[in-house]
Amino acid sequence: MTAPAASPTWITPLDPDLDPLARPDGLRLAVKDCIDVAGVVTTAGSPVIAEQAEPAMADAPCLELARAAGARIVGKANLHELCFGATGINPHYGTPVNPLDPRRVPGGSSSGSAVAVAVDEADIGFGTDTAGSIRNPAAYCGIVGLKTTFGVVPVAGVRPLAPSLDTVGVVARTVADLAAGATLLDPRLTDSGVTASATAGRFRLPGTDPTIDAAIDSALIEAGIEVIDVELPGWDDAHAAAIAVLFGEALMVNDDVWRHHHDRLGADLVERFTFAQAISPGELGDARAHREPWRAELADVLGSVGVLVLPTMASYPVRVAQGAVSPNPACPPINLAGHPALALPVPSGGLLPASVQLVAPDHHEGRLLATAAVIEAAVAAP
Repeated sequence: MTAPAASPTWITPLDPDLDPLARPDGLRLAVKDCIDVAGVVTTAGSPVIAEQAEPAMADAPCLELARAAGARIVGKANLHELCFGATGINPHYGTPVNPLDPRRVPGGSSSGSAVAVAVDEADIGFGTDTAGSIRNPAAYCGIVGLKTTFGVVPVAGVRPLAPSLDTVGVVARTVADLAAGATLLDPRLTDSGVTASATAGRFRLPGTDPTIDAAIDSALIEAGIEVIDVELPGWDDAHAAAIAVLFGEALMVNDDVWRHHHDRLGADLVERFTFAQAISPGELGDARAHREPWRAELADVLGSVGVLVLPTMASYPVRVAQGAVSPNPACPPINLAGHPALALPVPSGGLLPASVQLVAPDHHEGRLLATAAVIEAAVAAP
């Protein structure tokens, strides 16, 4: 087994100086260890992958602009094994410590990127979001995260999980930093001419903790955004379809790992891949085909309001000791649609912040960032 990193946040530290007070030119960038960095082995958080891999010959294309802009890659960040989990727990390399409550999971699968940013060991973090893997850890760690429009940021050089859903995204402590990080992925993501949305379609996700719902409502009021309650009767079916695609494609991508090395995978992955084996090719095809009718349903809502608003997480993060959890019900349907989404922390009456999720039509990341900036300013402590 590959030796654990000195810190569970990092699989491969690449900068000997992680002093938060050291601020040379260039943003400090944490890169999720499913994204190729030249000269470094990409482990995907799994010793099985690490032992078979050679150092990457080149950076993944999604790093090209960041390198050109002088960003300093401070390390390859830890993650949920094979990107396949919402908790961020990694039994092989350690679990990044949630800075808001060390007893609770950091969120996955981009756990290390989020924790590195939250504790100021990086200014921005690049990660992936297949069913919430940017938004989950952003919400759990009290930072901001952006899932980009499906297909906009290239995924070459990024280890896949479910190719029909995979996207590259970014996490940061503030919306301004998130915009800077998004610009390093693709300048088209941050159109400076876009204004914040004046209206929000508020979807009330069944089963959400009332404290989280109240925090979201309060934040929208503080921001002066007109709220229009909306219904999404196809949400549950879209969630089921997204999970079928996620599990079915994850098994296909990792077929060799599962068939030959299942005894070396974490217990939670064994459970997931066992479940995935029950998904037939016909069921997978039907789930993929559900994308277009679901996009049509969302289009009816997004055509009448500026953004869709719902929780990023339906409940507060569980304790590490609880272990595996079901996929977060607030995120996978958005991946099925392919739309961009942003997670933003807002104050709550609980011990931890809540997180509001903003969703916009394809290629409207700028609207999400502008709207998030208005909400962030409105709820900021005086």
